[in-house]
Amino acid sequence: MKHQYRSLSLLCLMFLTIGAMFCMNDILLPSVVEHFRLNYLQATMIQLSFYITYVIWPLPIALMIHKYGYKMSLVVALLLCAVGCALVVPARILNSYAVVLLAVFILSTGITVVNVAANPFVALLGDPESAPARMNFVQMFSRIGYAVTPVVATALIYSSAGEVRFQVPYALLSVLIVFAGILIFFSGMPDMKGGKNDVFSVRGIFRETRRYPHLFFGVIAMFFYVGAEAGTAGFFIPYLQHLGFTPKEASGYLTLYYVLASVMGLSAVFILRYIKAHLLVGIYGIAMIIIYGILIFLNTGYNEYFLAGLGLFLGIMFPTLFSLAIEDAGSFSGRASALLNFAIVGGGFFPPIQGTITDRHGVCLSFLVPCFCFLIVTVYAFFFTKAPLARRAGINFK
Repeated sequence: MKHQYRSLSLLCLMFLTIGAMFCMNDILLPSVVEHFRLNYLQATMIQLSFYITYVIWPLPIALMIHKYGYKMSLVVALLLCAVGCALVVPARILNSYAVVLLAVFILSTGITVVNVAANPFVALLGDPESAPARMNFVQMFSRIGYAVTPVVATALIYSSAGEVRFQVPYALLSVLIVFAGILIFFSGMPDMKGGKNDVFSVRGIFRETRRYPHLFFGVIAMFFYVGAEAGTAGFFIPYLQHLGFTPKEASGYLTLYYVLASVMGLSAVFILRYIKAHLLVGIYGIAMIIIYGILIFLNTGYNEYFLAGLGLFLGIMFPTLFSLAIEDAGSFSGRASALLNFAIVGGGFFPPIQGTITDRHGVCLSFLVPCFCFLIVTVYAFFFTKAPLARRAGINFK
């Protein structure tokens, strides 16, 4: 069978909720700046709390997947996400930024489990050659979650009286996540546990990476990519506010950004039939570097559309980079995923740098950070994925 459609449909629902939770960071950041009267460096502690989990948990999660399988790991992930979302409500009642950061940390722990478990699971639910298309299709639903969230969440957060109610969308999300978890728990989704003779060890994971040099370079590329995506989305609304837009108007363009990302995620399922994945990433990377240059140095009168247009090229990046890095990893895919998820901490590393630049030199110049990150991603795509490496120096992947 080329794809296992029933299991994939449940994963699509799960990624829809995960996309909404990811996007809430971008909405939460400007709202807590206003509510708690923070500077942008302080506000980026949200991003740090969110992404630091990718340093702490990937290997323990890989062990959980090995022992209990993908299905139960995903149920645990959604339970943690629901608890994290629900905790935002007492954070607002107590008016505590520290509790907000704790809620984001717990929520992100759940999302970390999803990223370690679900992405390789999607790759394994069908034929290996169709894995990039399958990854892009499922990830498209996370982009739909991104697209719907800005307008809906902004309307829920900002009351007509001007009150900032950032807890409301999180409360609703917790209910939706519990529903998705129940469906997965009672489904016939395969567990795919590790075999009895397949011994899990941290040393073994790092030793195994020697067989997959494209995975090693993929981890580096993922670190820079996630940093670029977090910085772009996190400073999207502040950039437009600098241009004179209100938060409500800016959220409309953020929605457009994610709609374009969703459209490209769907289109990639077909484009990847004709263009090799690493070439597509490289071409799109060049396009994004050009757009960042326009956003930083020019005021065209249409910068809001250039900013939203980044979504058109960014939409294929995460799933395609992920599938390129674990290409032909086979049974090692789950542990390779754990290593890749270490790299997602880039989303916590780069936004504070961007926040510091914003505080000192303005938000426009801060976009040099994601621009540089995509330069690294583009170099990886053209020179350090499996196909280019295989053409150089006779590297043996097996």
